[in-house]
Amino acid sequence: ANTINFLFFVCYRALIFPLLIRAGKPTPFFTFVLALLFCVFNGYLQGRSLTTYAAYPPGWLGDSRFITGFLGWLIGVAINIHSDHILRNLRKPGETGYKIPRGNNSVLLSGGMFEYVSGANFFGEILEWFGFALACCTIESLAFALCSLFILGSRARQHHK
Repeated sequence: ANTINFLFFVCYRALIFPLLIRAGKPTPFFTFVLALLFCVFNGYLQGRSLTTYAAYPPGWLGDSRFITGFLGWLIGVAINIHSDHILRNLRKPGETGYKIPRGNNSVLLSGGMFEYVSGANFFGEILEWFGFALACCTIESLAFALCSLFILGSRARQHHK
């Protein structure tokens, strides 16, 4: 189940999300290469950890750590996808700047988690990976959750400013 969670998000972020975004500012090639290398390394690390080294006792899928982590992951995914949807629809055709929803100015009746935090998409992804780490209970998944917190937290702060 943990491997399926990880693969779902990677497929969403790598295949579906890029097809949904509207044209914006081009990504610098160096940034693209660094992101690609990070994702390949992390994917290998998580996959290897879950398929080779992680050992779970019988009944792990019923354990409170797994259930809480899975629910955290699921809520994080929902927040992340919903927030991405809101952000995509804020930009008018031809616009390239980054916008943060304010109040009810989104195409939806509510701004989702943007009503509470300016980086709802980042918050959702951070929650997602901490849920994943709790469900997996591996050092590798915790390391990725912490990396996500520092990297996405920094981006959220920059976007908020």
